[in-house]
Amino acid sequence: MVELVSDSLFRFLAFMIKTRDILVNLGKVVDEIGIKQGTTVLDYGCGLGSFTIPAAKIVGEKGKVYALDIHPLALKRTKKKAQKNKLTNIEFIHSDCDTGLKDESVDVVLFYDMLASLLTPQKQLAEVYRILKPEGILCVKDVHSNDKILSTITEKDFFQLKNKGRKQFIFSKT
Repeated sequence: MVELVSDSLFRFLAFMIKTRDILVNLGKVVDEIGIKQGTTVLDYGCGLGSFTIPAAKIVGEKGKVYALDIHPLALKRTKKKAQKNKLTNIEFIHSDCDTGLKDESVDVVLFYDMLASLLTPQKQLAEVYRILKPEGILCVKDVHSNDKILSTITEKDFFQLKNKGRKQFIFSKT
């Protein structure tokens, strides 16, 4: 479960995220995990599409990006960015947990800047585990300390640390 913020707070947070997006090369974060053309990606908690759009450009027409968020304004803004970039390989999911995707259907899950806002992270991680292909990866970047990220993601033995990149943690299914 994720707590839904008010539209006013969302707009303020969106301003802060836009500022971050100007200062940080988001493409480098996505590049670090080695997404290739034809990959299926879920951007869990897509927010303003900061990582959705670069991922969709990389996976190309043969790939697919699912953009999931609980906040309708987040999905609206991400859709607008997708249209502006003429990207047709993005599907939008309005949810706080359930993706509606098939078991083992996703290659990469981006779990960026989400962990701190989750009330029940193990519920979301169980859903990610269900939809992730056996050789798939979960990529986590968050404001939590490294120890907190590691303990939360590995708590239920769904995932194990595969690699710690410069910008994020990369986990594989156990």
